[in-house]
Amino acid sequence: MVSTRDPAVAGLFYPADRDQLRHTVSELLDGASCGLNPPKALIVPHAGYVYSGPVAASGYALLTPMRETIRRVVLLGPAHRVALTGIAVPSAESFRTPLGPVPIDTVAIAELLEFPGCQLSDEAHELEHSLEVHLPFLQQVLDAFELVPLVVGEADPETVASVLERLWGGPETLIVVSSDLSHYHDYATAQALDSETTRAIEALDPARIGYGQACGRNPVNGLLRVARHRGLTVTTVDLRNSGDTSGSRDSVVGYGTYAFH
Repeated sequence: MVSTRDPAVAGLFYPADRDQLRHTVSELLDGASCGLNPPKALIVPHAGYVYSGPVAASGYALLTPMRETIRRVVLLGPAHRVALTGIAVPSAESFRTPLGPVPIDTVAIAELLEFPGCQLSDEAHELEHSLEVHLPFLQQVLDAFELVPLVVGEADPETVASVLERLWGGPETLIVVSSDLSHYHDYATAQALDSETTRAIEALDPARIGYGQACGRNPVNGLLRVARHRGLTVTTVDLRNSGDTSGSRDSVVGYGTYAFH
């Protein structure tokens, strides 16, 4: 058991210096539009801030009116570092970033360990970036909150949906699913693939999203299943790729932010 999960990608995906990180996140949020109502759930990308930061910020900026309301964030992201079947929860009591510690909702974690498909695995969390990169945004836009961090491996939409239903809560609970879109295609191909994925997300149709379209396909599809059951609607907040935000257009990664109301 570890009491605190230390940052693994500070200085790589985002600044390791506290003041620089705070400034970077503030600049990204200031550059985002806030024209929509606060969402119940978000899908947001998880690459380095120079690449996906502006797209992620477009979703987090929507949370400003809920700063004092949201007290728990259920954060799901795909497993990149370890082979995993099911959903991994940590033993840690907090996740730390350069902005400070984020306490874990240990009561929720204990309940999830009673669920089929959920398991304790600090290894799955130790080096995983798909959750970590979102924490500085959440720390900046929210007051005190507890985190339920879930690394999702090979898990069907029904398993993910059952966990989300258990944790859904009311306005005090925000659901965040971490996923990038297509990977390493030329710019035009990526645009076509990501537009197709976006149409599937807007239609709440998980059957139309394959592994090549979203690395977070499993948590995304679980959220779409719950959203359809609960009658939520989806708005595409931002859809770009690394060719738009930084770098060459020869081989790009797609990023989308989607708000569920």
